[in-house]
Amino acid sequence: MEERLKIEIPVSKEFRQFNDEFVIALQSESRLIQSAIDHIMASSGKHIRPLLLLLSAKACGNVTDTAINAAVLLELLHTATLIHDDVVDETKQRRGVPSLNAIFDNRISVLVGDFFLSAALIRSIKTNNMRIISIVSNLGKDLSEGEISQLETVEDMVLDEFRYMQVIRKKTAVLLSACSEIGAIAAGAPEEMIGKFRLFGELLGYCFQIKDDIFDYYKNQRIGKPTGNDIREGKVTLPLLYALKSSSSPEVDGLIDIIKRKDFSEANIERLIAFAKENGGIEYAEQQMKRFCGQAKEVLSFLPESDARESLLLLADYIVTREK
Repeated sequence: MEERLKIEIPVSKEFRQFNDEFVIALQSESRLIQSAIDHIMASSGKHIRPLLLLLSAKACGNVTDTAINAAVLLELLHTATLIHDDVVDETKQRRGVPSLNAIFDNRISVLVGDFFLSAALIRSIKTNNMRIISIVSNLGKDLSEGEISQLETVEDMVLDEFRYMQVIRKKTAVLLSACSEIGAIAAGAPEEMIGKFRLFGELLGYCFQIKDDIFDYYKNQRIGKPTGNDIREGKVTLPLLYALKSSSSPEVDGLIDIIKRKDFSEANIERLIAFAKENGGIEYAEQQMKRFCGQAKEVLSFLPESDARESLLLLADYIVTREK
């Protein structure tokens, strides 16, 4: 059985309910909007975030309607941010298929992203839980700040691992943290347990983003992301950051100059990728990712044995071993 499907087993019924509710949340009377929604649904990913929320709820006791509605809410918000990010980054492909802004245009894409945000607001009311609504409201702010902070980092050419970790915390880790925290809240877990699940999700978020960043250094059509795309956009991620910082090669100054001048020709991108690979950048990034994964799994050591706990541990492994 595919690993991803095995992970889903403890909440398979609830996950089907989530999928049904997700479709219901995205019905539009506009032919154009519905066409855009259909495209997004056809190319959607594996719904890791709602799965994390549902498994967290299950591990804490039970998956309630509140958890289902919260899972829909967070996936709507996440999808809206992806749509808007593709516009900002001028991305033309996502998961191997044309992005929304590549098929339509930026105007339509932004408006469809707004539609998803509005659908998320409607679904938030259905949670009937002000604490969850508060977490998601702050989450929206953090995600925006994370994207802006990344743009500032690119503009100011900040080559610093601490700054990189700050960016990916708000860009990615806070979302997975909210998923696992809200799952625990929806199940009525005690505060100490809620805090542990919040940390578990955050650590998984670091793993997830570092893995995505490693993908950018390899040619793999299954990923659906052009090799060197991050560097092309001026984003210097962990593998290259480490290589530039740790290497004593005389080539370092010239490479930093390329980055500062934003001279991202295909030849220079290949040169930067090769340098990261040849100077331990990939190994270091993988080491950090596995360290976060180990810490995340350790956080759950307090939980009694259960199918949901086992699936959460498998999900942590899946995030660091996935191929796209």
